[in-house]
Amino acid sequence: MKTTMLVLFVLLLSLASCKTELKETKKEYELILEDGIMVEKFDSTNVNQNRFTENNTTFTEGAAFTYTFEHLTSTQDTVYFTWLEDTNDYRFAWKFVPVDSLDENTIKQVKITVKPGLEPMITHIPDYNQTIIQYDYLTETGKAPFVGSSGVIENEANIWMHPPRDKYFRILELNPFPFIKAPYEIGTTWDWTLTIGSGWADERWHVWEGQIENQYVYTITEKKKIKTGVGQLECFVIESVATSRIGQTKLISFFHPEYGFVRLEYTNIDGSKTNLELSEYATVQ
Repeated sequence: MKTTMLVLFVLLLSLASCKTELKETKKEYELILEDGIMVEKFDSTNVNQNRFTENNTTFTEGAAFTYTFEHLTSTQDTVYFTWLEDTNDYRFAWKFVPVDSLDENTIKQVKITVKPGLEPMITHIPDYNQTIIQYDYLTETGKAPFVGSSGVIENEANIWMHPPRDKYFRILELNPFPFIKAPYEIGTTWDWTLTIGSGWADERWHVWEGQIENQYVYTITEKKKIKTGVGQLECFVIESVATSRIGQTKLISFFHPEYGFVRLEYTNIDGSKTNLELSEYATVQ
């Protein structure tokens, strides 16, 4: 009898433990499909401004990803760009410079930092539902003459990120965005669409009237160990193509669960290439 009572007690304790664990791990959100991306939807009473970041495992609050970059022309010449102050339009305030003409205003790196809260986006978009990231565009000396902000979506279903899109980097609006979708395994394929207005046009790569619709196809094609600025990393390789009435662009991205998109190899609308590679990574201790 004592043995039976002991077994029953252990069983009840185990069930209670399971119920406690389930209660503790219950999600505070549901995932919904929004414009082709799975996003978190919280109860309307949850006004915590960190709610879209607290469950992140890659883009955690305070994480900083610094990338080196290069632009290769259609003839494979390497160039950079210098920001300009004397212009009437901030978007176009830059110019290409060859490697032998770099100056103190030449941008050499991009630093992406995960910010707390939902500012400044929530001021203009009350129902904003992404993790905020800030882009610092750095010169050789580490100075950031201009910055930008946008968002990243991370949850158990997918990670999707706005690329840097200020000044020269506006060219990347026409390419596939960094994007990986579960299950993280070779052969996973998905698609996405995005409408892009002519405000993103630039005579230095392509000009069009009205809107275009980019249709994207993504595929996880392999796992590959690559050398990066933070060491040898085994990454998922995602090959993606964007097609619209003005042409085609491509992106090969290398994703690591801890360090994010560690390498981005873009083929632009004019046949040029933009390459970004992670050189430094830091987190808040």
